[in-house]
Amino acid sequence: MPFVRSVLFAACATALMWSQASSAQPSRAISGPITIYVAGTAGGGIDLFARLVGRHLGRRIPGRPAITVEDMPGAGGIRAASFLARQAPRDGTVLTAFAGGPVLEPLIGARNPGYDASQFTWIGALMKDVGLCLSWGASPFKTIDDVRNHTMVVAGTGAGSETDTWPVIINEVLGTKFKVVTGYLGTQETILAIERGEASGRCIISVSALKTAKPDWLTGKKVNVLLQVGLKKSPELPEVPLLLDLAKSDSDRQMLKLLAAPSDMARPFAAPPGLDASTAALLRRAFDDMVVDPEFVAEAKAMHADIAPTRAEDVQKLVSEMYATPRPIVERAKKFLAR
Repeated sequence: MPFVRSVLFAACATALMWSQASSAQPSRAISGPITIYVAGTAGGGIDLFARLVGRHLGRRIPGRPAITVEDMPGAGGIRAASFLARQAPRDGTVLTAFAGGPVLEPLIGARNPGYDASQFTWIGALMKDVGLCLSWGASPFKTIDDVRNHTMVVAGTGAGSETDTWPVIINEVLGTKFKVVTGYLGTQETILAIERGEASGRCIISVSALKTAKPDWLTGKKVNVLLQVGLKKSPELPEVPLLLDLAKSDSDRQMLKLLAAPSDMARPFAAPPGLDASTAALLRRAFDDMVVDPEFVAEAKAMHADIAPTRAEDVQKLVSEMYATPRPIVERAKKFLAR
């Protein structure tokens, strides 16, 4: 009898464990097709990675919903972020793919875009990234010191975007003379501007975006990489200086760490605020499964993309930490960005 009781107890314990595990898993399915809105233009880095996710995420979601990708450019990504916060349905059928600018804009921007990125339901991020300040190979700008001595025109995509904010920040910290000509719709348009000679370069463009949109620019040495912007250097560019290493004061370093933090959650995907926990868990589990799927990894590799995913909980934590930055640091960033 003791043996029978032990077997029965073990069976009951196992059943309870599976019951609890099952109840912890999201049980509901997405009610319809999913749309991923891209805070950028066709052919740009955000667009290319959103379409990669769109081809693979659906089969990881119960019901295998169809996924479409739509570009929603405007205001350096703020248009798409505002749509996600104010208009997107809160049922799991809408996701948005971002760059870092719209995440920080409510915190440090000169205007209030009407959303708080720490309230978004973050689904995950594909990689850790580094931003590059680069010039066209034939331009006179070969090193960052050249931009201290002469004005360099760089192409921008709109207020709040990284292309428009980082040149101002770098001018402040290093005494460079970047001049932003803004209004280009997205990555492809800035690339064309550089190739046509309308701008001498761009500051910044992420390593991942450059490798997917114009891989030959690096491999063919068609551009000069002047500076890296991130929390650490790209291992592919060990000789190119990192902005953090050039900062001269603790105040500068603290501010730069805040502003570079989005590089640690590059290529992020978010759902609207207020998404119920079951639907959020379903999407997050699907994303986590997708990034280790051999078919996804193989296609990413073919795009020259180095996938190093960040789980949703870590993205959510990082964004919350950004928004908890001490006010003096935030106010300093806001003060010179508003110039």
